[in-house]
Amino acid sequence: MKPLTPNRPYLLRAYYDWLMDNQLTPHVVVDAFIEGTQVPQQYVKDGQIVLNIAAGAVGNLQISNECVEFNARFGGVPQQVMLPMASIVAIYARENGAGTVFDIEDAYLVDDEVDSSLSVVETNDKAPEPTDEPPKRRSHLTVVK
Repeated sequence: MKPLTPNRPYLLRAYYDWLMDNQLTPHVVVDAFIEGTQVPQQYVKDGQIVLNIAAGAVGNLQISNECVEFNARFGGVPQQVMLPMASIVAIYARENGAGTVFDIEDAYLVDDEVDSSLSVVETNDKAPEPTDEPPKRRSHLTVVK
């Protein structure tokens, strides 16, 4: 039997349509460190970014089976955003939190195997030789409240 395709793109589109039909504001939580993710890095916190993907907030929104793409302004600067499906963690409504966190799917797992072409570099474990320099002084600055 042929393996099933990931359900994340289908669920994402369904939740997006459901939220928009109910006049709610869909937001996606994105793992900004997934390969291929293009988001403004200055807005990333703890490796994640939350993006408003409502029709009024973005332009040219396309949700395909591989990625979500759109144009948006960040601090008044227009940018192209590209979110691979593997980077999308959740979708929810800003107003009431309705939505879902997506399950981890095998199709989106990152291969963590060590590259066999890497080699081990041996180091010389000698202790550094002491120097005749005096120890550094503490700062002369003090905290004033």
